[in-house]
Amino acid sequence: MDPVLARKTWRTLEIYHGAIYFVPEAREEYAALGIDDRMTGYFASRSAPMGAVPASVVIATFFNFDHGLVERSIDGVWDTVTPEAILAARLRAADRMIRRLVPEAVDSAEMAEAAEIAQAAALVACEHPEGRPLFAGHARLAWPDEPHLVLWHAQTLLREFRGDGHIAALTVEGLTGAEALVVHGATGDVPNFALQSSRAWSDDDWAAAVDRLQQRGDLDADGQFTEAGRARRQRIEDQTDALAAPAYAALTDDDAEQLVQLGRRFSRMVIDAGLLPVGAATRTVDDTGR
Repeated sequence: MDPVLARKTWRTLEIYHGAIYFVPEAREEYAALGIDDRMTGYFASRSAPMGAVPASVVIATFFNFDHGLVERSIDGVWDTVTPEAILAARLRAADRMIRRLVPEAVDSAEMAEAAEIAQAAALVACEHPEGRPLFAGHARLAWPDEPHLVLWHAQTLLREFRGDGHIAALTVEGLTGAEALVVHGATGDVPNFALQSSRAWSDDDWAAAVDRLQQRGDLDADGQFTEAGRARRQRIEDQTDALAAPAYAALTDDDAEQLVQLGRRFSRMVIDAGLLPVGAATRTVDDTGR
């Protein structure tokens, strides 16, 4: 498959998965387990497929969050809840979320078709876990039965597959987590303040990342891309696309286009609910690492 079509297929459904990090259903389910902090719930629920891992593993696999934030959020969480319990809570939250946001689609033939197509791609991805630790953790989880949750789980697998490949591409290009965010900000897709604040980098850390990119020649004095910086960004995007494309080997172009059409409807309903913060509707794994 054309890597660009694979990217479009993934991107269209990203919100269908990603809304779980913002909706009240997730906060309620995690609070019932004794986790009241939103970021603790985020880090714990997303890293739980890897087991009760320490903050250092989350820092490595999530890539672009302030290290202190991760350490504070993960500290003691596995004394409060088991990975299995929070994974069950996350799936319950996803079920409630989808039933609330796209109620008329849950039991539809279109949902069943989208789930079947996305699952076919995700199962191919599961044959290639090498070098993708966060994806590999998710790949070991049991598949849900209901189509709307099959689609959600399939998209979860596909975004973690792509995300791990993207981190590899960023690492090859020598970028740190903060630098990856600064580079994303230079594209103009998402405001710098949204990227910096959502990953909890201090002003000093952000300024230091900008300075390093300027010293290397990726940004000019105004924080805009130089020709070299734009080329580096494009290499990262192209490599990310190439690394993600094998997951879609099971799909024909027609399959992918159909999934795009179906996914666009579901994701638009989620966006129209108005629950997502600034930039979240366009923020993507391949742009920001995690």
